[in-house]
Amino acid sequence: MERDGSPRSPPPEGSSPPGEGPASDLGQALSQILHRLTGPESRRGRARNAALQDLGALLEATECDRLFAGSDTPLGGAPGTLGEVAAALEKHAAPRKEEEGGGDGCSAVAEKAAAVGLLFTKLLRRVESAKESPGCLAGKRGLRHLAGPIYVFAITHSLPQPWTRPASRDVAREVLALLLRVTECGSVAGFLHGEHEGEKGRFAEIMGLLQPDLNKESWKNNPATKHVFSWTLQQVTRPWLNQHLERILPPSLLISDDYQIENKVLGVHCLHHIVLNVPAADLLQYNRAQVLYHALFNHLYTPEHHLIQAVLLCLLDLFPVLEKGLHWKGGAARPTTHCDEVLQLILTHMEPEHRILLRRTYARNLPAFVKRLGILTVRHLKRLERVILGYLEVYDGPEEEARLKILETLKLLMQYTWPRVSCRLVVLLKALLKLICDVARDSSLTPEPVKGALLEEATDCLLLLDRCSQGQVKGLLAKIPQSCEDSKVVECVRKVQLVSEGAPYSGT
Repeated sequence: MERDGSPRSPPPEGSSPPGEGPASDLGQALSQILHRLTGPESRRGRARNAALQDLGALLEATECDRLFAGSDTPLGGAPGTLGEVAAALEKHAAPRKEEEGGGDGCSAVAEKAAAVGLLFTKLLRRVESAKESPGCLAGKRGLRHLAGPIYVFAITHSLPQPWTRPASRDVAREVLALLLRVTECGSVAGFLHGEHEGEKGRFAEIMGLLQPDLNKESWKNNPATKHVFSWTLQQVTRPWLNQHLERILPPSLLISDDYQIENKVLGVHCLHHIVLNVPAADLLQYNRAQVLYHALFNHLYTPEHHLIQAVLLCLLDLFPVLEKGLHWKGGAARPTTHCDEVLQLILTHMEPEHRILLRRTYARNLPAFVKRLGILTVRHLKRLERVILGYLEVYDGPEEEARLKILETLKLLMQYTWPRVSCRLVVLLKALLKLICDVARDSSLTPEPVKGALLEEATDCLLLLDRCSQGQVKGLLAKIPQSCEDSKVVECVRKVQLVSEGAPYSGT
């Protein structure tokens, strides 16, 4: 079904359409309503409202068997015309580009959506009645043409968006629940990929309906389309998603490549879902994984914490796919990987970064990169050391998320690269002791549990540092309990000394 196709012209007055009289009258009435919804006169509010009222009256006055009687061809008979009417109603209720930011126009969209939702509710109840009649063929025939446009309408107006209001969202959710009941689906996921084994599902049909509004020239004309696409995509997982890869990958890349941050983030979330739910073999085919990588990597140059967080999470799941075919055969040095490239760029951005939200975002994801590289993190040891020392010095607010994550990174780093740690003993020991003293004397609003977590993590790092340096830390800390008056600092030092002597410590 073409969403942007030209409407049917109503038959001339006095003409006698072929077929049965009552059925022909119904088809003519539906064609006239369709013309009033899509033709030039549809721009006038009164004409549209009159068409909606006439459609409601027609649905109430027409018997179910007549309403859905007709040919089984895609656009044959009343069911095909009803499908066109449903598509026109969905477009009538859809927001326009200028209504994306809110305002009076959005209230008008919500009012139109509520009116169209009531019509869809009537229509689905007629389908439900037709399915209960003997044979059920009429109801199934009508549902085949109606399900797609009604679903797009329901998702457009049921999600919290600037163009929706509580009343329009309630109506849209009622339409969606009724659609699932009529189609005998227990969930939206079942509706899309098929409720039972071997059942085709309607995901391809929905993507086909959205496709005209998801190309480079038109995707911003209807601000709801990207959200319907993203939300629908998230409902379909393995093993159903890979067969639709050609349909879903280009729009996801298109949305992520926009200049608006919210669109970039939305597109990256779509790409992440694809990475998680499409087999690696399909992503590697035709170099798709490399295309994904380069699209994501370029986003790392945009200093926006929401975007950086989404991109790094997606990249961490993409690395196993990209490195699936890489095998080190020994002898020569291991080749650098995509993970190396990304970590190098992250560290470059972390060193001079002063914006607290970006610092937290980078620090939050740093442990995952160290885990991913393992002992190969030694390639980045000098830069990691500079970043760790710099971040440990800076107060991060009451939550102290950045410093806690940096301490976790330091612990992992010492575990993976312990042979290289002893030569950095003095520098790391000074930084950890300074942190412990700063936290112990902190009189800010930092909660006590957060201070306790910082002290515990720093103590764990001192223990690892002692092991990596063959017990040198214990000797260097020996005089602190005698000269330091702060009880919290002394307690941390004594824990290190006790564990070094063989006593158990639950913190490691």
